[in-house]
This record gives sequence, C-alpha cells and structure tokens, in this order.
Amino acid sequence: MIRYGPAGWSYKDWAGIVYPRPKPKGFDELRYIARFFDTIEINSTFYRAAAEKTARSWLARVEDRADFRFTAKLWRRFTHQRKEAWSGEDVGQVRRAFDPLMEGGRLGAVLLQFPWSFRRAEDNLEWLGDLVREFSDFPLVLEMRHSSWNVPEFFAELRDWGVGFVNIDQPLFHDSIAPSAHATAPVGYVRLHGRNYHDWFRDKAEPHERYNYLYPARELEPWAERVKALEAGTATEDVYAVTNNHYRGKGVTNALMLQSMVQGRPAPGPAGLFPEYGDVLQGYAEPVGEGE
Repeated sequence: MIRYGPAGWSYKDWAGIVYPRPKPKGFDELRYIARFFDTIEINSTFYRAAAEKTARSWLARVEDRADFRFTAKLWRRFTHQRKEAWSGEDVGQVRRAFDPLMEGGRLGAVLLQFPWSFRRAEDNLEWLGDLVREFSDFPLVLEMRHSSWNVPEFFAELRDWGVGFVNIDQPLFHDSIAPSAHATAPVGYVRLHGRNYHDWFRDKAEPHERYNYLYPARELEPWAERVKALEAGTATEDVYAVTNNHYRGKGVTNALMLQSMVQGRPAPGPAGLFPEYGDVLQGYAEPVGEGE
C-alpha cells in the first residue's frame, strides 16, 4: 500500500487554509486531516519525547481510519546531540510513546533523520549501528543528507539490518544526496523537503522559512514515478510518501498532487486549500467541505 501525507498537522499558519477559521467548536485538527490521508509524520517527537498519554490520544483520534498509520521522527538526542552516549532513561522516554503506537498497530515507521554534517565515517557507522540495534524492534527508516552515504556497501548494510532508506528531495548543494528510489526493507519511504535554496542552510532561518516551497507539477512528476517504482519493487510491502514543505499548507497541497499523479484520479482535499492553491491543484484534487 502507498500512503501519502504531510509531515506534522499542528501549524498556526494552516488556519484558514488547511483548517477552517474560526474553527468550529470541538474541531480536532488530527482527526480532520486524517480524513484525507493514510499517514501523517509526527514531527514533535524529534524535539522532545512524547508522553504515553499523548500517544494514546493520537491513537483514539484515528481509530475509525483502519488503514491509517503514523510515522514518527526519533528524538534528536539520538541523531543530532551526539557528544555523549545516550542513556537508558533517554531510550525509555522514547519508548513511552512509541510502544503504544506499535502495540496499537499504528506505527508504520520510526524515522532516524541525520543532518548533512553526519558523514560516512567509522565513528558515525559505529553510532548508527548501536542506534539500529537499540530500536530494532521498531520499523526503522533512515534519512541521510550527505552524499558520502550513497555507496552500494551502505545499502547492502541497510538490507542486512532490515532498515529502510529514505529517498529525499532537498536543495542540491555540493555533496548533498540526490533524489533516488532505493528500497532496502519492507518499508519504502519518500520525503520531500522542498527546494528553498535561499534558506536551506541559512543559520538564522526559521523552520517555516526553510520549508517554504510549493512544488509545481513538473517537479513532482519524477517523484510519482519513483513512488511507483518503490511500490513495484519486491523488497517493499508499504510505501510512505511524505511532504515536509509544510508552510501554509503547501505540503498538504503537494501530497494531494502526488497521490493524484500515482493513482490517476483527483484526490479529495480540504476545501480551504483551493482559494490559495487552486491553480496548481486543478485536475489533481477536488474540494471537500468541513461538514461533508
């Protein structure tokens, strides 16, 4: 199965675009966006480990969507804060949220996202191997941004570990890893960040600035072919296509477009998107009102 969806669902700049404004009484953002997609990538778990109570709330809010799966980013303590080894307490904090999602059959993948500065070297390979072993009971997928990892022996190692490779779209600078369609595990993964060259490596850029990019159809079409290739591959059972260019609902827009390109029919989408992005959505999506 191919699942399409955005990275995250709780953004103030989605008000009046993805979500109605003002919001009706009792409006639930997660429940609403899950009407349109079969996956959402949880981004908040990158910044801090979530509580068990929070994870169980997520489960309850998508219980009527049988095919829905979350993916979730691993806490940056394990991928970006590497000066000191992680502790058992660090692992326990992660598991308090991920274990309920796994036990509930809703955890499609745990995303290990490393920065561009994490390059293929002996010490980094050792850190990565330890990390994979620590969380081997979860379906793991690995995002690398530096081209030093783009070698056959590394993909072979991922196959041995049973870890999926995350095929990404990002602004291409020197030594940036390029678009691909590698499948190394039962979980195939595509992650589109946008192509905001101006802000991608700018030190003071806010996240909403870095991911402020709307893909035109011509840039998504090659990715539709890569998603199809991942689905057709013998290695994969499920494919996740996630759009991380979240600013002002652009990722939601592009997720609908990508889904339509692969499926060959318009996808239903939140009605508020169409006044903002109707020109690029034309032929790819159809509006659905909040109460429909």
